[in-house]
Amino acid sequence: MNTIIFPGQGSQKAGMASEFHSNFKMVKDIFGRGDEALKFSLSKIILNGSDEDLKKTEITQPAILITSYAIFSVLKKEFNFDFSKTKYIAGHSLGEYSALVASESLNLEDGLKLVHERGKLMQAAVPEGKGAMLAVMGMDINELNSKIEKFDKKKDICEIANDNSPGQIILSGNKQTLINLNNDLKAEKKRSIFLPVSAPFHCTLMKPAAEKMKLFLEKTNFKTPNIQLISNVTALPVDKDGNIKDLLYKQIFSQVRWRESVNFMINNDINDFIEIGPGKVLSGLVKRTSDKVSIRNINKVDDIKILK
Repeated sequence: MNTIIFPGQGSQKAGMASEFHSNFKMVKDIFGRGDEALKFSLSKIILNGSDEDLKKTEITQPAILITSYAIFSVLKKEFNFDFSKTKYIAGHSLGEYSALVASESLNLEDGLKLVHERGKLMQAAVPEGKGAMLAVMGMDINELNSKIEKFDKKKDICEIANDNSPGQIILSGNKQTLINLNNDLKAEKKRSIFLPVSAPFHCTLMKPAAEKMKLFLEKTNFKTPNIQLISNVTALPVDKDGNIKDLLYKQIFSQVRWRESVNFMINNDINDFIEIGPGKVLSGLVKRTSDKVSIRNINKVDDIKILK
């Protein structure tokens, strides 16, 4: 059985999807729908803009979503990929919205509008320079948690934002708190690096953004996904009775439980992961989590031909 996974923020690259846009009318149509929904030329930024243009969170998020969905659509409709062996679908943070659109839980236009707002709200939640994210390599999550628990939670926000894979954990919180922790880690010869992000995502500092995002989620229509969706918040399939809106609200300030999600899928008969969208970040994380599964990327037309 296979699972389809979609990347999150950080995977963007200028010109992504240009090969698909040049070769398939369907992709031109999808990009046209995106421009119309957002009332600006997202396609022009993706196809002809620079990496700098794509860095702005409110642009990055819809850009990755529409690119991932366009590639997925080509796989599905132009190459008639057999989804009968696809048991789960999942995405990392923003990628969860790509998974929802791909699984027909959310229409493309609504998905793009939601992540455009999500990007703006997440960016505005914390004053620039006050928050940060720190990647820590080679440490066990319990060992890192024991360090975090020593902080005063009222003034020193430092939380696990992404449990990505064994040996790769992302922390989020107050910039000065993370600087202090980073100094301690360096003194212990631990590997850590600050991420080039504009806000401290997936921690309690994002709660104001989540509260505002809740209003947009409530107005949006969601259906039950046609492939079982694994939630970032629970690392489990989304209930059929529909708690998607609540999970997307919580996702903004909660830990992305990616390592647990991958392990859940592997423990439930998944032996083949297919990453659809720009970059190969998730493939690397899956590889670090298990060496017993196959991992394939689709971000070029030739990738689909090999897949077939």
